[in-house]
Amino acid sequence: GYVASEESRILVLTELLERKAHSPFYQEGVSNALLKMAELGLTRAADVLLRNGANLNFEGQLEPGGTMTRNLSPSALALRGQSFLKLAFWGCLAATLDLGVVSSSPTSGADVKATTKDGDTVFTCIIFLLGETVGGDKDEAQMISRFCFQVTKLLLAHGADPSECPAHESLTHICLKSFKLHFPLLRFLLESGAAYNCSLHGASCWSGFHIIFERLCSHPGCAEDESHVDLLRKAETVLDLMVTNSQKLQLPENFDIHPVGSLAEKIQALHFSLRQLESYPPSLKHLCRVYIRLYLQPWPVDVKVKALPLPDRLKWYLLSEHSGTTEEDI
Repeated sequence: GYVASEESRILVLTELLERKAHSPFYQEGVSNALLKMAELGLTRAADVLLRNGANLNFEGQLEPGGTMTRNLSPSALALRGQSFLKLAFWGCLAATLDLGVVSSSPTSGADVKATTKDGDTVFTCIIFLLGETVGGDKDEAQMISRFCFQVTKLLLAHGADPSECPAHESLTHICLKSFKLHFPLLRFLLESGAAYNCSLHGASCWSGFHIIFERLCSHPGCAEDESHVDLLRKAETVLDLMVTNSQKLQLPENFDIHPVGSLAEKIQALHFSLRQLESYPPSLKHLCRVYIRLYLQPWPVDVKVKALPLPDRLKWYLLSEHSGTTEEDI
């Protein structure tokens, strides 16, 4: 895999600090990060933070999980309820540095498989932030989603596995559980090759198919309910992305469902089609579609499909249920 030099990692850190220099919480953030760098003995990273405005006399502190909650300045405390997520950005930065993504060793590279003594992974802060988008301010939720998307891109580029168990530390599992809310990020994960089952133990540990149908069967919607129709439409797309994400379909054992409501028939039809695909040899047409989409990975697969020198009818067949999400849509 790609192993970044210390110089390139320091350059990335410097560019990040320059982009965030105008944040109202910049001083709090870099100073908190400096404390963590001093604690870890990462002298070069600490030097970069000092040259970019970190305060040696700052008395802030990070909680073990990487979230700033104690000893903030009075102005930050006054705005805590409104600005907690902005401060959490710096918690993510410090936690990422703590896990070794920026390391003092020139040969260690980005250790995206590292965990803290509390069991936190490189995805812990992202999962926390995604949880804060539920029922919150729409603009703030979009800001968080964009940030999580960019960090996830970086982590996957360095070889991080978002589908490893335990389930509560798996970004793929979390996005599957709330696939309607986190649909763009889930699409990115699946089109980037993330496993839809536990990547360590397979469907016996957790399965994306089970999660999706559990969500569909628990929604008490009706045919006229737009939210339920949208949920079903997104579920169809996610299922299609999972089906085309591997050459052999991996359904969980005891994959029985009991849908209720006016859309139960459509949910049953979806379930039956997957059972058929698992039980019988797939058609050559289906195999070609799967192979081409796998070849076009990573994300954005649908954008690449549209650029193929093929007739529109063939492109339409290769596309997933919805047109592809682009970075500008997130």
